[in-house]
Amino acid sequence: MKKQPLLILLLCFIAGILFQEHLIMSQALIFQLLIISTASLFSILVKNKFFQHIKHYCLGFFFFSIGIFVHFHNSEQPKLPILKQKETIVFQLDKKLNSNEKNRKYYVDVLDISDLKQKENLPVKTVLSIPKDLETLDFKHYYKAEVYIHQPEEIKNDFQFDYKKYLARQDVYFQAYLPDDILKTDKRSISVEDKIRQKRLDVLTKINQSSLSPKIQEFLKGIILSDRTEMDGETVKDFNQTGLTHLLAISGSHMVIIFWIVLTVFNQIIPVKFRKASIVLSILLIWAFAIFIDYGSSVMRSCLMISCYYIMVLLQRKSDLLHSLALSAFILLIVDSNQLFDIGSQLSYVAVLGIWWLTNPIKNLFRKPKFKAEKLFYEISAMTFAAQIATLPLAIYYFHQFSFVSIIANFLIIPLSELIIISSLLIVVLIAFGLSHIPFLYKGFDIFVEYILKIIHWFSGFESLMTKNIPLNILELSILLLSIYFLKFLIKDTIKPKNLLRFGFCLFAFFAIRILFNIHQYNKDEMLVHSFYREKIVSVKDKDHVVFWMKENKNESKILDFVINPYLTSRRINDFKINYIPANSQSFVYRGNNVELK
Repeated sequence: MKKQPLLILLLCFIAGILFQEHLIMSQALIFQLLIISTASLFSILVKNKFFQHIKHYCLGFFFFSIGIFVHFHNSEQPKLPILKQKETIVFQLDKKLNSNEKNRKYYVDVLDISDLKQKENLPVKTVLSIPKDLETLDFKHYYKAEVYIHQPEEIKNDFQFDYKKYLARQDVYFQAYLPDDILKTDKRSISVEDKIRQKRLDVLTKINQSSLSPKIQEFLKGIILSDRTEMDGETVKDFNQTGLTHLLAISGSHMVIIFWIVLTVFNQIIPVKFRKASIVLSILLIWAFAIFIDYGSSVMRSCLMISCYYIMVLLQRKSDLLHSLALSAFILLIVDSNQLFDIGSQLSYVAVLGIWWLTNPIKNLFRKPKFKAEKLFYEISAMTFAAQIATLPLAIYYFHQFSFVSIIANFLIIPLSELIIISSLLIVVLIAFGLSHIPFLYKGFDIFVEYILKIIHWFSGFESLMTKNIPLNILELSILLLSIYFLKFLIKDTIKPKNLLRFGFCLFAFFAIRILFNIHQYNKDEMLVHSFYREKIVSVKDKDHVVFWMKENKNESKILDFVINPYLTSRRINDFKINYIPANSQSFVYRGNNVELK
Protein backbone atom coordinates (compact mmCIF):
# COMPACT_ATOMS: atom_id res chain seq x y z
CA MET A 1 0.00 0.00 0.00
CA LYS A 2 2.88 2.38 0.78
CA LYS A 3 4.59 1.90 -2.61
CA GLN A 4 1.58 1.94 -4.96
CA PRO A 5 -1.47 3.12 -2.98
CA LEU A 6 -3.37 4.37 -6.04
CA LEU A 7 -2.93 1.11 -7.92
CA ILE A 8 -4.05 -1.04 -4.98
CA LEU A 9 -7.12 1.15 -4.35
CA LEU A 10 -7.89 0.99 -8.09
CA LEU A 11 -7.79 -2.81 -7.94
CA CYS A 12 -10.24 -2.73 -4.98
CA PHE A 13 -12.50 -0.40 -6.95
CA ILE A 14 -12.37 -2.71 -10.00
CA ALA A 15 -13.13 -5.72 -7.77
CA GLY A 16 -16.29 -3.90 -6.63
CA ILE A 17 -17.34 -3.29 -10.26
CA LEU A 18 -16.81 -6.97 -11.13
CA PHE A 19 -18.68 -8.06 -7.98
CA GLN A 20 -21.73 -5.97 -8.93
CA GLU A 21 -21.53 -7.06 -12.59
CA HIS A 22 -21.79 -10.76 -11.73
CA LEU A 23 -23.82 -10.82 -8.50
CA ILE A 24 -26.07 -7.74 -9.05
CA MET A 25 -26.78 -6.51 -5.52
CA SER A 26 -29.99 -4.63 -4.79
CA GLN A 27 -30.02 -0.90 -4.05
CA ALA A 28 -30.85 -1.45 -0.35
CA LEU A 29 -27.93 -3.85 0.15
CA ILE A 30 -25.56 -1.48 -1.64
CA PHE A 31 -26.48 1.43 0.65
CA GLN A 32 -26.03 -0.79 3.71
CA LEU A 33 -22.59 -1.79 2.44
CA LEU A 34 -21.69 1.87 1.85
CA ILE A 35 -22.68 2.81 5.40
CA ILE A 36 -20.64 -0.07 6.90
CA SER A 37 -17.57 0.67 4.75
CA THR A 38 -17.75 4.42 5.51
CA ALA A 39 -18.04 3.68 9.24
CA SER A 40 -15.01 1.39 9.02
CA LEU A 41 -12.93 4.37 7.82
CA PHE A 42 -13.14 5.88 11.30
CA SER A 43 -10.75 3.13 12.41
CA ILE A 44 -8.00 5.27 10.84
CA LEU A 45 -8.57 7.89 13.55
CA VAL A 46 -8.33 5.38 16.43
CA LYS A 47 -4.79 5.25 17.82
CA ASN A 48 -4.93 1.60 18.66
CA LYS A 49 -2.46 -1.00 17.37
CA PHE A 50 -5.23 -3.27 16.06
CA PHE A 51 -7.09 -0.48 14.24
CA GLN A 52 -3.86 0.93 12.82
CA HIS A 53 -3.06 -2.55 11.50
CA ILE A 54 -6.42 -2.95 9.70
CA LYS A 55 -6.77 0.64 8.41
CA HIS A 56 -5.43 -0.29 4.96
CA TYR A 57 -7.97 -3.13 4.68
CA CYS A 58 -10.76 -0.76 5.71
CA LEU A 59 -9.69 1.73 3.05
CA GLY A 60 -9.64 -1.04 0.43
CA PHE A 61 -13.09 -2.21 1.56
CA PHE A 62 -14.40 1.35 1.20
CA PHE A 63 -13.20 1.60 -2.41
CA PHE A 64 -14.61 -1.88 -3.08
CA SER A 65 -18.06 -0.70 -1.96
CA ILE A 66 -17.69 2.53 -3.98
CA GLY A 67 -17.00 0.36 -7.06
CA ILE A 68 -20.24 -1.58 -6.42
CA PHE A 69 -22.19 1.68 -5.97
CA VAL A 70 -20.79 3.33 -9.12
CA HIS A 71 -21.42 0.31 -11.32
CA PHE A 72 -24.95 -0.08 -9.96
CA HIS A 73 -25.79 3.41 -11.22
CA ASN A 74 -23.88 3.11 -14.51
CA SER A 75 -25.48 -0.22 -15.44
CA GLU A 76 -29.04 0.57 -14.34
CA GLN A 77 -31.35 0.16 -17.34
CA PRO A 78 -33.84 2.99 -17.86
CA LYS A 79 -37.54 2.35 -18.36
CA LEU A 80 -37.98 1.64 -22.07
CA PRO A 81 -40.98 2.50 -24.24
CA ILE A 82 -43.12 -0.38 -25.53
CA LEU A 83 -42.95 -0.23 -29.33
CA LYS A 84 -44.66 -1.92 -32.23
CA GLN A 85 -42.63 -3.62 -34.96
CA LYS A 86 -43.14 -0.64 -37.25
CA GLU A 87 -43.08 2.94 -35.93
CA THR A 88 -42.81 6.49 -37.27
CA ILE A 89 -40.01 8.21 -35.36
CA VAL A 90 -38.40 11.64 -35.12
CA PHE A 91 -34.66 11.43 -34.48
CA GLN A 92 -31.30 13.17 -34.66
CA LEU A 93 -27.81 11.89 -35.35
CA ASP A 94 -25.64 10.96 -32.36
CA LYS A 95 -22.72 9.04 -33.90
CA LYS A 96 -21.66 7.51 -37.18
CA LEU A 97 -20.82 3.77 -37.09
CA ASN A 98 -19.05 1.33 -39.40
CA SER A 99 -20.95 0.60 -42.60
CA ASN A 100 -21.48 -2.77 -44.27
CA GLU A 101 -21.96 -3.71 -47.93
CA LYS A 102 -25.57 -2.49 -48.08
CA ASN A 103 -26.20 -0.06 -45.23
CA ARG A 104 -24.76 2.83 -43.31
CA LYS A 105 -25.15 2.57 -39.55
CA TYR A 106 -25.62 5.26 -36.94
CA TYR A 107 -26.39 5.78 -33.29
CA VAL A 108 -29.43 8.09 -33.25
CA ASP A 109 -31.46 9.70 -30.48
CA VAL A 110 -35.15 8.95 -30.96
CA LEU A 111 -36.89 12.14 -29.80
CA ASP A 112 -40.50 11.29 -30.59
CA ILE A 113 -42.61 8.32 -31.68
CA SER A 114 -45.91 9.23 -33.34
CA ASP A 115 -48.12 6.48 -31.86
CA LEU A 116 -46.49 6.41 -28.42
CA LYS A 117 -48.67 7.77 -25.61
CA GLN A 118 -46.09 7.77 -22.80
CA LYS A 119 -43.48 10.29 -23.97
CA GLU A 120 -41.59 10.38 -20.65
CA ASN A 121 -39.49 7.35 -21.68
CA LEU A 122 -37.94 9.36 -24.51
CA PRO A 123 -35.38 10.12 -25.86
CA VAL A 124 -33.90 6.66 -26.36
CA LYS A 125 -30.73 5.79 -28.21
CA THR A 126 -31.01 3.35 -31.14
CA VAL A 127 -28.81 1.71 -33.77
CA LEU A 128 -30.23 2.75 -37.12
CA SER A 129 -29.36 1.09 -40.46
CA ILE A 130 -30.00 3.08 -43.65
CA PRO A 131 -29.47 1.89 -47.26
CA LYS A 132 -26.42 3.47 -48.86
CA ASP A 133 -28.46 4.95 -51.72
CA LEU A 134 -30.25 7.24 -49.24
CA GLU A 135 -28.90 10.58 -48.08
CA THR A 136 -26.27 10.55 -45.32
CA LEU A 137 -27.24 12.01 -41.94
CA ASP A 138 -25.73 15.13 -40.37
CA PHE A 139 -26.00 17.15 -37.17
CA LYS A 140 -27.83 20.12 -38.72
CA HIS A 141 -31.20 18.43 -39.16
CA TYR A 142 -33.98 16.56 -37.41
CA TYR A 143 -35.27 13.53 -39.29
CA LYS A 144 -38.60 11.76 -39.52
CA ALA A 145 -39.15 8.30 -41.03
CA GLU A 146 -41.03 5.04 -40.72
CA VAL A 147 -38.74 2.30 -39.39
CA TYR A 148 -38.78 -1.33 -38.36
CA ILE A 149 -37.64 -1.32 -34.74
CA HIS A 150 -36.99 -3.97 -32.10
CA GLN A 151 -34.83 -4.79 -29.11
CA PRO A 152 -31.66 -6.86 -29.76
CA GLU A 153 -32.11 -10.58 -29.26
CA GLU A 154 -30.89 -12.40 -26.16
CA ILE A 155 -28.03 -14.84 -26.73
CA LYS A 156 -28.86 -18.53 -26.36
CA ASN A 157 -25.35 -20.00 -26.05
CA ASP A 158 -22.32 -19.11 -23.93
CA PHE A 159 -19.94 -18.80 -26.89
CA GLN A 160 -21.99 -16.16 -28.72
CA PHE A 161 -21.07 -12.48 -28.70
CA ASP A 162 -23.65 -10.74 -26.51
CA TYR A 163 -24.55 -7.85 -28.81
CA LYS A 164 -27.47 -6.80 -26.61
CA LYS A 165 -25.22 -6.37 -23.56
CA TYR A 166 -22.60 -4.60 -25.69
CA LEU A 167 -25.19 -2.06 -26.87
CA ALA A 168 -26.57 -1.64 -23.34
CA ARG A 169 -23.09 -0.63 -22.16
CA GLN A 170 -23.34 2.21 -24.74
CA ASP A 171 -26.85 3.08 -23.44
CA VAL A 172 -28.36 1.73 -26.66
CA TYR A 173 -31.44 -0.49 -26.29
CA PHE A 174 -33.03 -0.74 -29.76
CA GLN A 175 -32.13 -1.62 -33.34
CA ALA A 176 -33.97 -0.10 -36.30
CA TYR A 177 -33.96 -0.36 -40.08
CA LEU A 178 -35.09 2.47 -42.32
CA PRO A 179 -36.08 1.11 -45.78
CA ASP A 180 -37.58 4.22 -47.41
CA ASP A 181 -37.08 7.96 -47.74
CA ILE A 182 -36.43 10.33 -44.85
CA LEU A 183 -38.08 13.67 -44.16
CA LYS A 184 -35.76 16.26 -42.68
CA THR A 185 -36.02 19.73 -41.24
CA ASP A 186 -33.37 22.24 -40.15
CA LYS A 187 -32.66 22.60 -36.45
CA ARG A 188 -33.65 26.04 -35.20
CA SER A 189 -30.67 26.09 -32.86
CA ILE A 190 -27.63 23.84 -33.01
CA SER A 191 -25.74 23.08 -29.79
CA VAL A 192 -22.01 23.78 -29.54
CA GLU A 193 -21.39 20.03 -29.33
CA ASP A 194 -23.31 19.39 -32.57
CA LYS A 195 -21.52 22.29 -34.30
CA ILE A 196 -18.16 20.68 -33.46
CA ARG A 197 -19.38 17.28 -34.66
CA GLN A 198 -20.70 18.83 -37.88
CA LYS A 199 -17.35 20.55 -38.48
CA ARG A 200 -15.68 17.13 -38.22
CA LEU A 201 -18.16 15.75 -40.79
CA ASP A 202 -17.31 18.70 -43.07
CA VAL A 203 -13.59 17.90 -42.83
CA LEU A 204 -14.34 14.24 -43.63
CA THR A 205 -16.29 15.41 -46.70
CA LYS A 206 -13.34 17.59 -47.78
CA ILE A 207 -11.04 14.57 -47.53
CA ASN A 208 -13.44 12.63 -49.78
CA GLN A 209 -13.23 15.47 -52.31
CA SER A 210 -9.42 15.69 -52.23
CA SER A 211 -7.07 14.41 -54.94
CA LEU A 212 -5.95 11.48 -52.75
CA SER A 213 -6.89 7.97 -53.90
CA PRO A 214 -10.01 6.49 -52.21
CA LYS A 215 -8.03 3.94 -50.15
CA ILE A 216 -5.66 6.64 -48.85
CA GLN A 217 -8.64 8.90 -48.03
CA GLU A 218 -10.14 6.20 -45.81
CA PHE A 219 -6.77 5.51 -44.17
CA LEU A 220 -6.33 9.23 -43.46
CA LYS A 221 -9.81 9.55 -41.94
CA GLY A 222 -9.13 6.58 -39.67
CA ILE A 223 -5.64 7.42 -38.48
CA ILE A 224 -6.31 11.09 -37.62
CA LEU A 225 -10.07 11.67 -37.36
CA SER A 226 -11.01 8.29 -35.87
CA ASP A 227 -13.43 7.48 -38.70
CA ARG A 228 -13.19 3.95 -40.13
CA THR A 229 -16.83 3.77 -41.12
CA GLU A 230 -16.27 3.48 -44.89
CA MET A 231 -12.93 1.65 -44.92
CA ASP A 232 -12.75 -1.26 -47.35
CA GLY A 233 -12.78 -4.77 -45.90
CA GLU A 234 -9.45 -5.78 -47.47
CA THR A 235 -7.52 -3.01 -45.70
CA VAL A 236 -9.17 -3.80 -42.35
CA LYS A 237 -8.36 -7.50 -42.84
CA ASP A 238 -4.71 -6.70 -43.64
CA PHE A 239 -4.32 -4.69 -40.44
CA ASN A 240 -6.11 -7.32 -38.34
CA GLN A 241 -3.96 -10.18 -39.63
CA THR A 242 -0.71 -8.28 -39.08
CA GLY A 243 -1.64 -7.09 -35.58
CA LEU A 244 -1.44 -3.43 -36.64
CA THR A 245 -5.05 -2.45 -35.95
CA HIS A 246 -3.83 0.01 -33.29
CA LEU A 247 -2.16 2.01 -36.09
CA LEU A 248 -5.29 2.08 -38.25
CA ALA A 249 -7.47 4.00 -35.78
CA ILE A 250 -6.32 6.85 -33.59
CA SER A 251 -5.09 5.50 -30.25
CA GLY A 252 -2.83 6.27 -27.33
CA SER A 253 0.37 6.25 -29.39
CA HIS A 254 -1.16 8.76 -31.82
CA MET A 255 -2.11 11.15 -29.04
CA VAL A 256 1.33 10.90 -27.42
CA ILE A 257 3.01 11.74 -30.74
CA ILE A 258 0.60 14.64 -31.40
CA PHE A 259 1.17 15.93 -27.84
CA TRP A 260 4.95 15.84 -28.29
CA ILE A 261 4.70 17.70 -31.61
CA VAL A 262 2.60 20.44 -30.02
CA LEU A 263 4.84 20.60 -26.92
CA THR A 264 7.98 20.82 -29.06
CA VAL A 265 6.50 23.70 -31.10
CA PHE A 266 5.47 25.62 -27.96
CA ASN A 267 8.90 25.03 -26.37
CA GLN A 268 10.50 26.68 -29.41
CA ILE A 269 8.13 29.66 -29.28
CA ILE A 270 7.69 30.26 -25.53
CA PRO A 271 10.71 31.30 -23.38
CA VAL A 272 12.27 28.70 -21.08
CA LYS A 273 11.01 30.38 -17.89
CA PHE A 274 7.43 29.83 -19.11
CA ARG A 275 7.82 26.10 -19.88
CA LYS A 276 4.88 25.30 -17.62
CA ALA A 277 2.71 27.39 -19.92
CA SER A 278 3.88 25.19 -22.83
CA ILE A 279 2.68 22.08 -21.00
CA VAL A 280 -0.67 23.65 -20.08
CA LEU A 281 -1.31 24.86 -23.65
CA SER A 282 -0.30 21.45 -25.07
CA ILE A 283 -2.70 19.65 -22.72
CA LEU A 284 -5.52 22.05 -23.65
CA LEU A 285 -4.85 21.55 -27.36
CA ILE A 286 -4.92 17.73 -27.24
CA TRP A 287 -8.19 17.91 -25.31
CA ALA A 288 -9.57 20.29 -27.95
CA PHE A 289 -8.44 17.83 -30.62
CA ALA A 290 -10.06 14.95 -28.68
CA ILE A 291 -13.37 16.85 -28.56
CA PHE A 292 -13.13 17.66 -32.28
CA ILE A 293 -12.74 14.00 -33.27
CA ASP A 294 -15.76 13.11 -31.12
CA TYR A 295 -13.79 12.02 -28.02
CA GLY A 296 -13.66 8.29 -28.70
CA SER A 297 -12.81 5.95 -25.82
CA SER A 298 -9.17 5.36 -26.85
CA VAL A 299 -8.59 9.10 -27.30
CA MET A 300 -10.08 9.95 -23.91
CA ARG A 301 -7.94 7.28 -22.20
CA SER A 302 -4.72 8.60 -23.69
CA CYS A 303 -5.62 12.24 -22.97
CA LEU A 304 -6.35 11.34 -19.35
CA MET A 305 -3.03 9.49 -18.98
CA ILE A 306 -1.05 12.35 -20.54
CA SER A 307 -2.88 14.97 -18.43
CA CYS A 308 -2.39 13.04 -15.16
CA TYR A 309 1.32 12.53 -15.91
CA TYR A 310 2.02 16.17 -16.73
CA ILE A 311 -0.13 17.56 -13.92
CA MET A 312 2.32 15.81 -11.58
CA VAL A 313 5.16 17.53 -13.48
CA LEU A 314 3.41 20.91 -13.11
CA LEU A 315 2.90 20.31 -9.38
CA GLN A 316 6.60 19.42 -9.14
CA ARG A 317 5.75 15.97 -7.89
CA LYS A 318 7.76 12.94 -8.97
CA SER A 319 6.16 11.87 -12.23
CA ASP A 320 5.22 8.20 -12.12
CA LEU A 321 3.72 6.34 -15.07
CA LEU A 322 1.90 3.88 -12.81
CA HIS A 323 0.34 6.66 -10.70
CA SER A 324 -0.78 8.43 -13.89
CA LEU A 325 -2.25 5.21 -15.25
CA ALA A 326 -4.12 4.46 -11.99
CA LEU A 327 -5.46 8.02 -11.64
CA SER A 328 -6.68 8.14 -15.26
CA ALA A 329 -8.35 4.73 -14.84
CA PHE A 330 -10.10 5.96 -11.67
CA ILE A 331 -11.51 9.01 -13.47
CA LEU A 332 -12.57 6.95 -16.49
CA LEU A 333 -14.32 4.27 -14.42
CA ILE A 334 -16.07 6.71 -12.08
CA VAL A 335 -17.55 8.50 -15.11
CA ASP A 336 -18.43 5.20 -16.83
CA SER A 337 -17.66 1.92 -15.07
CA ASN A 338 -18.70 0.02 -18.23
CA GLN A 339 -15.36 1.08 -19.75
CA LEU A 340 -13.84 -1.73 -17.69
CA PHE A 341 -15.46 -4.22 -20.08
CA ASP A 342 -14.36 -2.39 -23.23
CA ILE A 343 -11.73 -4.46 -25.07
CA GLY A 344 -9.88 -1.35 -26.22
CA SER A 345 -9.64 -0.05 -22.63
CA GLN A 346 -8.27 -3.34 -21.36
CA LEU A 347 -5.69 -3.62 -24.16
CA SER A 348 -4.60 0.02 -23.72
CA TYR A 349 -3.99 -0.22 -19.98
CA VAL A 350 -2.37 -3.65 -20.19
CA ALA A 351 -0.07 -2.35 -22.96
CA VAL A 352 1.01 0.59 -20.75
CA LEU A 353 1.55 -1.78 -17.81
CA GLY A 354 3.61 -4.03 -20.07
CA ILE A 355 5.75 -1.10 -21.22
CA TRP A 356 6.30 -0.03 -17.60
CA TRP A 357 7.11 -3.57 -16.43
CA LEU A 358 9.15 -5.09 -19.27
CA THR A 359 10.77 -2.30 -21.33
CA ASN A 360 13.94 -1.85 -19.24
CA PRO A 361 14.67 -5.60 -18.83
CA ILE A 362 14.23 -6.14 -22.60
CA LYS A 363 16.33 -3.05 -23.40
CA ASN A 364 19.16 -4.42 -21.24
CA LEU A 365 19.34 -7.48 -23.50
CA PHE A 366 20.62 -5.27 -26.34
CA ARG A 367 24.21 -4.21 -26.58
CA LYS A 368 25.21 -0.79 -25.25
CA PRO A 369 24.28 1.75 -27.97
CA LYS A 370 27.06 3.78 -29.54
CA PHE A 371 24.92 6.34 -31.36
CA LYS A 372 21.75 8.28 -30.52
CA ALA A 373 19.90 6.71 -33.45
CA GLU A 374 20.84 3.24 -32.22
CA LYS A 375 19.66 4.11 -28.70
CA LEU A 376 16.33 5.38 -30.06
CA PHE A 377 15.92 2.21 -32.15
CA TYR A 378 16.54 0.01 -29.09
CA GLU A 379 14.05 1.98 -26.97
CA ILE A 380 11.29 1.78 -29.60
CA SER A 381 11.99 -1.93 -30.17
CA ALA A 382 11.94 -2.69 -26.43
CA MET A 383 8.67 -0.81 -25.92
CA THR A 384 7.11 -2.56 -28.93
CA PHE A 385 8.11 -6.02 -27.69
CA ALA A 386 6.98 -5.19 -24.12
CA ALA A 387 3.53 -4.04 -25.28
CA GLN A 388 3.13 -7.05 -27.59
CA ILE A 389 4.10 -9.57 -24.90
CA ALA A 390 1.78 -7.98 -22.32
CA THR A 391 -1.26 -7.76 -24.61
CA LEU A 392 -0.81 -11.13 -26.38
CA PRO A 393 -2.81 -13.25 -23.86
CA LEU A 394 -5.63 -10.71 -23.80
CA ALA A 395 -5.71 -10.46 -27.62
CA ILE A 396 -5.91 -14.26 -27.94
CA TYR A 397 -8.62 -14.40 -25.25
CA TYR A 398 -10.85 -11.98 -27.17
CA PHE A 399 -9.95 -12.61 -30.82
CA HIS A 400 -8.79 -16.25 -30.63
CA GLN A 401 -6.07 -15.81 -33.22
CA PHE A 402 -2.37 -15.09 -33.41
CA SER A 403 -0.04 -14.41 -36.30
CA PHE A 404 3.73 -14.84 -35.97
CA VAL A 405 4.09 -12.30 -38.76
CA SER A 406 2.59 -9.62 -36.47
CA ILE A 407 5.83 -9.56 -34.44
CA ILE A 408 7.89 -8.75 -37.53
CA ALA A 409 5.27 -6.37 -38.95
CA ASN A 410 5.10 -4.36 -35.71
CA PHE A 411 8.89 -4.37 -35.45
CA LEU A 412 9.22 -2.81 -38.93
CA ILE A 413 6.16 -0.54 -39.10
CA ILE A 414 6.03 0.91 -35.56
CA PRO A 415 9.33 2.85 -35.95
CA LEU A 416 7.70 4.49 -38.99
CA SER A 417 4.50 5.29 -37.09
CA GLU A 418 5.75 8.70 -35.96
CA LEU A 419 6.44 9.74 -39.56
CA ILE A 420 3.08 8.31 -40.72
CA ILE A 421 1.11 10.14 -38.01
CA ILE A 422 2.93 13.48 -38.42
CA SER A 423 2.53 13.48 -42.22
CA SER A 424 -1.13 12.41 -41.94
CA LEU A 425 -1.85 15.18 -39.42
CA LEU A 426 -0.21 17.76 -41.74
CA ILE A 427 -2.32 16.63 -44.73
CA VAL A 428 -5.57 16.75 -42.69
CA VAL A 429 -4.75 20.30 -41.48
CA LEU A 430 -4.04 21.43 -45.07
CA ILE A 431 -7.28 19.87 -46.34
CA ALA A 432 -9.30 21.34 -43.44
CA PHE A 433 -8.08 24.86 -44.30
CA GLY A 434 -8.71 24.36 -48.02
CA LEU A 435 -5.03 24.34 -49.03
CA SER A 436 -5.40 21.82 -51.83
CA HIS A 437 -3.17 23.64 -54.34
CA ILE A 438 0.00 21.73 -53.38
CA PRO A 439 -0.34 18.72 -55.72
CA PHE A 440 3.22 17.42 -55.25
CA LEU A 441 2.69 17.18 -51.46
CA TYR A 442 -0.57 15.23 -51.80
CA LYS A 443 0.95 12.98 -54.47
CA GLY A 444 3.99 12.29 -52.30
CA PHE A 445 1.79 11.42 -49.32
CA ASP A 446 -0.38 9.20 -51.53
CA ILE A 447 2.66 7.25 -52.77
CA PHE A 448 4.16 6.99 -49.25
CA VAL A 449 1.01 5.59 -47.63
CA GLU A 450 0.27 3.35 -50.61
CA TYR A 451 3.74 1.83 -50.19
CA ILE A 452 3.11 1.27 -46.45
CA LEU A 453 -0.25 -0.38 -47.20
CA LYS A 454 1.39 -2.64 -49.79
CA ILE A 455 3.97 -3.77 -47.23
CA ILE A 456 1.21 -4.51 -44.70
CA HIS A 457 -0.79 -6.37 -47.38
CA TRP A 458 2.31 -8.42 -48.22
CA PHE A 459 2.72 -9.37 -44.56
CA SER A 460 -0.95 -10.33 -44.31
CA GLY A 461 -0.45 -12.77 -47.19
CA PHE A 462 1.42 -15.20 -44.92
CA GLU A 463 -1.78 -16.91 -43.83
CA SER A 464 0.15 -20.08 -43.03
CA LEU A 465 1.66 -18.19 -40.07
CA MET A 466 -1.82 -17.26 -38.82
CA THR A 467 -3.29 -19.54 -36.15
CA LYS A 468 -7.06 -19.17 -35.74
CA ASN A 469 -9.71 -20.48 -33.34
CA ILE A 470 -7.29 -20.58 -30.38
CA PRO A 471 -9.32 -21.46 -27.25
CA LEU A 472 -8.51 -19.56 -24.06
CA ASN A 473 -10.70 -19.15 -21.00
CA ILE A 474 -10.45 -16.72 -18.09
CA LEU A 475 -8.45 -19.11 -15.86
CA GLU A 476 -5.88 -19.80 -18.59
CA LEU A 477 -5.68 -16.05 -19.28
CA SER A 478 -5.00 -15.30 -15.60
CA ILE A 479 -2.14 -17.80 -15.46
CA LEU A 480 -0.58 -16.38 -18.64
CA LEU A 481 -0.74 -12.85 -17.23
CA LEU A 482 0.90 -14.12 -14.01
CA SER A 483 3.67 -15.74 -16.07
CA ILE A 484 4.30 -12.38 -17.78
CA TYR A 485 4.70 -10.84 -14.32
CA PHE A 486 7.42 -13.41 -13.49
CA LEU A 487 8.97 -13.04 -16.97
CA LYS A 488 10.58 -9.75 -15.91
CA PHE A 489 12.65 -11.47 -13.21
CA LEU A 490 13.60 -14.27 -15.59
CA ILE A 491 14.88 -11.77 -18.19
CA LYS A 492 16.85 -9.84 -15.57
CA ASP A 493 18.50 -12.94 -14.09
CA THR A 494 18.01 -16.12 -16.15
CA ILE A 495 20.45 -18.22 -14.13
CA LYS A 496 18.75 -17.67 -10.76
CA PRO A 497 16.84 -20.92 -9.94
CA LYS A 498 13.98 -19.13 -8.18
CA ASN A 499 13.15 -17.13 -11.33
CA LEU A 500 13.24 -20.25 -13.52
CA LEU A 501 11.05 -22.18 -11.07
CA ARG A 502 8.37 -19.48 -10.76
CA PHE A 503 8.09 -18.95 -14.50
CA GLY A 504 8.29 -22.69 -15.19
CA PHE A 505 5.59 -23.45 -12.63
CA CYS A 506 3.23 -20.94 -14.33
CA LEU A 507 3.79 -22.62 -17.70
CA PHE A 508 3.28 -26.07 -16.17
CA ALA A 509 0.04 -24.93 -14.48
CA PHE A 510 -1.16 -23.39 -17.75
CA PHE A 511 -0.63 -26.55 -19.81
CA ALA A 512 -2.04 -28.82 -17.07
CA ILE A 513 -5.24 -26.78 -16.82
CA ARG A 514 -5.45 -26.53 -20.60
CA ILE A 515 -5.27 -30.32 -20.95
CA LEU A 516 -8.04 -30.74 -18.36
CA PHE A 517 -10.34 -28.34 -20.23
CA ASN A 518 -9.52 -30.05 -23.53
CA ILE A 519 -10.47 -33.46 -22.06
CA HIS A 520 -13.69 -32.01 -20.62
CA GLN A 521 -14.75 -30.63 -24.00
CA TYR A 522 -13.68 -33.82 -25.79
CA ASN A 523 -16.04 -35.92 -23.67
CA LYS A 524 -19.02 -33.61 -24.26
CA ASP A 525 -21.52 -34.77 -26.92
CA GLU A 526 -24.30 -32.35 -27.81
CA MET A 527 -26.75 -31.08 -30.40
CA LEU A 528 -27.39 -27.33 -30.62
CA VAL A 529 -29.52 -25.05 -32.78
CA HIS A 530 -27.82 -21.79 -33.78
CA SER A 531 -29.65 -18.74 -35.12
CA PHE A 532 -28.22 -16.31 -37.65
CA TYR A 533 -30.90 -13.78 -38.54
CA ARG A 534 -33.61 -15.98 -40.08
CA GLU A 535 -31.28 -18.90 -40.71
CA LYS A 536 -31.16 -21.95 -38.42
CA ILE A 537 -27.97 -24.03 -38.21
CA VAL A 538 -27.88 -27.35 -36.37
CA SER A 539 -24.60 -28.65 -34.93
CA VAL A 540 -24.04 -32.25 -33.82
CA LYS A 541 -20.87 -32.79 -31.78
CA ASP A 542 -19.34 -36.23 -31.24
CA LYS A 543 -16.05 -36.16 -29.27
CA ASP A 544 -13.57 -34.13 -31.36
CA HIS A 545 -15.70 -33.90 -34.50
CA VAL A 546 -18.74 -31.74 -35.26
CA VAL A 547 -21.15 -31.68 -38.20
CA PHE A 548 -23.09 -28.54 -39.09
CA TRP A 549 -26.39 -28.93 -40.96
CA MET A 550 -27.60 -25.84 -42.83
CA LYS A 551 -29.34 -24.64 -45.97
CA GLU A 552 -27.21 -23.25 -48.78
CA ASN A 553 -27.28 -19.44 -48.78
CA LYS A 554 -25.20 -16.41 -49.66
CA ASN A 555 -24.42 -15.66 -45.99
CA GLU A 556 -22.25 -18.77 -45.57
CA SER A 557 -19.02 -16.82 -45.04
CA LYS A 558 -20.68 -14.74 -42.29
CA ILE A 559 -22.15 -17.89 -40.72
CA LEU A 560 -18.62 -19.29 -40.66
CA ASP A 561 -17.28 -16.17 -38.91
CA PHE A 562 -20.11 -15.54 -36.44
CA VAL A 563 -21.50 -19.01 -35.72
CA ILE A 564 -19.23 -21.89 -36.73
CA ASN A 565 -15.82 -20.52 -35.70
CA PRO A 566 -16.98 -19.26 -32.26
CA TYR A 567 -18.54 -22.66 -31.57
CA LEU A 568 -15.38 -24.53 -32.65
CA THR A 569 -13.27 -22.28 -30.41
CA SER A 570 -15.50 -22.71 -27.36
CA ARG A 571 -15.60 -26.50 -27.76
CA ARG A 572 -11.87 -26.73 -28.65
CA ILE A 573 -12.48 -28.55 -31.95
CA ASN A 574 -10.68 -28.31 -35.27
CA ASP A 575 -12.34 -31.15 -37.16
CA PHE A 576 -15.71 -30.14 -38.60
CA LYS A 577 -17.90 -30.71 -41.64
CA ILE A 578 -20.78 -28.78 -43.21
CA ASN A 579 -23.71 -30.77 -44.64
CA TYR A 580 -26.39 -29.05 -46.68
CA ILE A 581 -30.09 -29.78 -46.35
CA PRO A 582 -32.79 -28.99 -48.94
CA ALA A 583 -33.94 -25.35 -49.04
CA ASN A 584 -37.57 -26.33 -48.40
CA SER A 585 -36.79 -28.37 -45.25
CA GLN A 586 -39.12 -27.55 -42.34
CA SER A 587 -37.52 -29.53 -39.51
CA PHE A 588 -34.48 -31.53 -38.44
CA VAL A 589 -34.73 -34.82 -36.52
CA TYR A 590 -31.86 -35.99 -34.32
CA ARG A 591 -32.18 -39.05 -32.04
CA GLY A 592 -35.95 -38.73 -32.01
CA ASN A 593 -35.88 -34.98 -31.24
CA ASN A 594 -37.61 -32.71 -33.76
CA VAL A 595 -36.03 -29.27 -34.40
CA GLU A 596 -38.00 -26.63 -36.33
CA LEU A 597 -35.96 -24.89 -39.04
CA LYS A 598 -38.49 -22.19 -39.85
